[in-house]
Amino acid sequence: MPKRELQGVVTSDAADKTVVVKVERRFRHPLYKKIIRRSKKFMAHDEANNCKVGDIVTIRECRPLSKRKTWEVIDAGAA
Repeated sequence: MPKRELQGVVTSDAADKTVVVKVERRFRHPLYKKIIRRSKKFMAHDEANNCKVGDIVTIRECRPLSKRKTWEVIDAGAA
């Protein structure tokens, strides 16, 4: 089964080797047909501590690394 990849913005880099990434998705409301934005935060593993707040990153699903951290940063592009 392929691993999911998502793109989002780093909102926190306070923890060691961990970043919080906010991923936003857009979809059309089924009844009102208006475009709605929904966001969710994911904790992702950043081995080299390269990511800073505001960076746009790509994260990929991985094995559980801690209680809430099951994603890893694969591409850390600057904002």
